[in-house]
Amino acid sequence: MTGAGRLRVVLADDHPVVRAGLRAVVESQPDLEVVSEFDTAEALLRWVTDGGVADVVLLDLRFGPGRMTGAEATAGLVELAGPPVLVVTTYGSDADILAAIEAGATGYLLKDAPTLELAGAIRAAADRRVTLGPAVQERLLERMRTPEQALTRRELDVLARVAAGDSNDQVAAELVITRATVKSHLAHVYLKLGVQSRTEAISVARDRGLLPD
Repeated sequence: MTGAGRLRVVLADDHPVVRAGLRAVVESQPDLEVVSEFDTAEALLRWVTDGGVADVVLLDLRFGPGRMTGAEATAGLVELAGPPVLVVTTYGSDADILAAIEAGATGYLLKDAPTLELAGAIRAAADRRVTLGPAVQERLLERMRTPEQALTRRELDVLARVAAGDSNDQVAAELVITRATVKSHLAHVYLKLGVQSRTEAISVARDRGLLPD
C-alpha cells in the first residue's frame, strides 16, 4: 500500500474508454488508487522492468494484432516477480480463461462485473487470493464435470488457429509441432465435440463458448 494506506493499481488495456471506466471504478473506492496505465502489454512490462511498483495489475487479454497478449504479459510478470494480475476482459472462452490462469493470473473477471465485485477482486488479488467471476467459475466447473468432453489447452490452441483460417501446415509452424500432431489433435477435437469437419468443430466450439465469436 501507499503511505496513505491505499492499494496501488495499474491499468493495461488498449481502449482509452475502458481504461477511463476502470479508473473511475477504482478511484471511487477510498482504499484504491490508479498509479499508472498502459495501452500495450509491452509498455506495462517495460515499466515493471524499470522498477515500477504496484499492488495489482488490471490486465486485458488482447491488445490488437501483432501485440503481446495479456496471457503472455502475465507470464512475463510472474517471471519478473511483479505484481499480481487480475484479468479484466470481455473474453470468456475456455481458451482465454485457461491461457490466463496457466500463465499465473491471480483472478479473472469479465468487464461487466459490478463495481463492488471488481473492487473486492482487486483487494483479493493484492493479497494474492484467487478470485474468479461467476461466469468464469461456471465455465471451469463445467470442464470439471465433463472432463471427457473438455478440450485440452493444446486442442484449444489448434482449434483457435484453425478458426483463424490456418491450414494444418500453418498451425504446425505456429505452434511448433508436426503436421501429424495437428491432425491428431483435430481428431480428438472432432470426437469430443461430436462433429466430422473443421467447420462443424468451429461452429460447435463457438456455440459452447470454447472459442470467441
